[in-house]
Amino acid sequence: MNGRSAVTTTDVPAASGPYSPAILSQGFAFLSGQGPYDSDGVLAGEGIEAQTRQTLLNLETVARASGAALADAVKIGVYLTDMGNFAAMNKVFAEFFEQPFPARTTVRTGLPTSEMLVEIDAIVALPEAT
Repeated sequence: MNGRSAVTTTDVPAASGPYSPAILSQGFAFLSGQGPYDSDGVLAGEGIEAQTRQTLLNLETVARASGAALADAVKIGVYLTDMGNFAAMNKVFAEFFEQPFPARTTVRTGLPTSEMLVEIDAIVALPEAT
């Protein structure tokens, strides 16, 4: 696949700016950061476990709209507002991935809303065309 193409889906919250939920290029899907809101914009909960689970479900939805699965992730970026939430986030994260785990970076940062505890983005390998 040469160039790039946008992926859209209405099954996750709408983009809050001029960006696509994902871009396909060179055999990969580059998934924009997803947060802990369902497709109606409702926050998954106040705790890190519920927020991480919803965020990963949103990423899975975008990965599937891209023609792949979150299990095909090669690189994940996790953004936490509090590193004290790392262990609980990691526990939920482990529910979504098996060996070999994707490469991952986790950082503490501010997020777009004060209620958000986590945001996650991903790079996913697309299945080879047959």
